[in-house]
Amino acid sequence: MSFDYDLFVIGGGSGGVRAARIAAGQHGAKVALAEESRMGGTCVIRGCVPKKLMVFASQAPAAAEESRGYGWLGAEAGRFDWLTFREKLHAELSRLEGAYRSGLLAAGVEVHDCRATLVDHHTVALADGRQVTAKHILIAVGGRPTLPGIPGEELGMVSDDLFTMEEMPRRILLVGGGFIACEFATILKGLGADTTLVYRGGKLLRGFDEGGRTLVTHQLEHIGVTLRLNANPARLDRDAQGIRVTYEDGAVEHHDAVLFATGRSPFTKGLGLENTGVRLGRRGEIVVDEWSQTAVPSIFAVGDVTDRINLTPVAIREGHSFADTVFGAQPRKVSHDLVGAAVYVRPHELASIGLTEEAAAEQGPIEVYEALFRPMRSLFAGSDLRAMMKLVVDDVTRRVLGCHIFAPEAGEMIQLAAVAIGMGATKEQFDAAIAVHPTLAEELVTMRMPVRRAGGATA
Repeated sequence: MSFDYDLFVIGGGSGGVRAARIAAGQHGAKVALAEESRMGGTCVIRGCVPKKLMVFASQAPAAAEESRGYGWLGAEAGRFDWLTFREKLHAELSRLEGAYRSGLLAAGVEVHDCRATLVDHHTVALADGRQVTAKHILIAVGGRPTLPGIPGEELGMVSDDLFTMEEMPRRILLVGGGFIACEFATILKGLGADTTLVYRGGKLLRGFDEGGRTLVTHQLEHIGVTLRLNANPARLDRDAQGIRVTYEDGAVEHHDAVLFATGRSPFTKGLGLENTGVRLGRRGEIVVDEWSQTAVPSIFAVGDVTDRINLTPVAIREGHSFADTVFGAQPRKVSHDLVGAAVYVRPHELASIGLTEEAAAEQGPIEVYEALFRPMRSLFAGSDLRAMMKLVVDDVTRRVLGCHIFAPEAGEMIQLAAVAIGMGATKEQFDAAIAVHPTLAEELVTMRMPVRRAGGATA
């Protein structure tokens, strides 16, 4: 049977674009890609990139305050103009979108600017009425924000909406306790909004190391974010004072805006998967094997739509590995065991790779090396915020099982630690590295004595 294409990619985010570009440009496949929104997907258009730029923008007041601590009397950040920032932000996103598109075209990929759905195992229907066939189909449509299902939730925003706001809210409530909620609480407070964060649990950032979770919680309070833990909104209403938020315990607050950061779900609804044998998981994710192949041999999926590890670099690696495997005769799997992550709160970020102390202790005896200290730079300026460096070490093999950092630019440090940990470095090999002084990162190679032991017989 002949096909119109060797590969048809549904979704123009980081994973889909990488797969299409490698399959066509490096391996000579005939490839088409369909994207119903803007090229670049969540990360480039409404996620990592604009968020990080907003993080940078939000730090001007803190930088001015620190400057005064160094003798720059009268240093002030001035007035933040949201519309000026937004215009420049959108110009940058358009530039990046153009780069993604030009990269595809240069590789020979045919781009369709419309929605695509599955008709059968080899056929794709385009929203413009055409149908095309492909030997292989790759689904890379990502995920979308979810709402909590409460009355009046339509009055709230999701993270996508933040980048297109007409004005900066004076009072805002963020609902959620994950990295998106924590990051945007930091951003909005820094940009001048009276910011409240409500979370149904007792501690933020579930899944991260417990020590880091505690430090992030304290830092948000330190910068002036109002935290309402063990609480949950029951309904939203609009009245003359703004959006009235009624909590499950009966408490009432008013805000100018409400942002739901209550999770994301795979974007599989209406994709036509019912026309195939592709299986879905409990959360609507596409079930794939270690090769990113679905239950249908001709259909693959990568990225957030598979709900494995929902991070852009993971989607890119999955897309690249798929293209090398199927079209390049270079079979490659993606290991999801050691993936670094960072939460871009400020002034200290939280970054980690490997096992948390709690998870490692469940597997066997461990040693924990930890340093808590006030960094020289912020201490001199008058800040009491503490940094944390933590290594979790297998007490038998001496391998470093996890690294957790809470400090300025922790994300930059964890990237380099990830190389060593991925290679199976031991604590003694960390110790053998001579410190670069004075730096924050030197603490990772100067901790000589464990602060505690856990797991195994000591648990």
